[in-house]
Amino acid sequence: MPKILLVEDNEMNRDMLSRRLEKRGYQLALAVDGAEGVAKGKSEAPDLILMDISLPVKDGWTAIKELKADPATAPVPIIALTAHAMESDRQKAFDAGANDFDTKPVELARLLMKIEEQLKKRAEGPPPA
Repeated sequence: MPKILLVEDNEMNRDMLSRRLEKRGYQLALAVDGAEGVAKGKSEAPDLILMDISLPVKDGWTAIKELKADPATAPVPIIALTAHAMESDRQKAFDAGANDFDTKPVELARLLMKIEEQLKKRAEGPPPA
């Protein structure tokens, strides 16, 4: 059962998304701000991270950069989640190191497809050099 770390400061979003993902067989770990997200990214060993961008303490862009800079967490795919759907926000997420990007409100079918795609890529490993 893959473990997903959901980093989301909005309690309603966190509760709704975590329940819907658990119903689909995922194990969930939760963090409420970017600093906790980085810490749990290291301690929980998730298979994938869903990272909100607008977070207290440390924003999602900074948290993604820190996780991707650490060799222990760098291979973990990160999907950035934000209500900011501008192309510049998407590009900023990829520049920070996110593997994918999705907008809020979350469309569950689309997000599940992205989660499965990232988990599959991680299972297959890096492409041969």
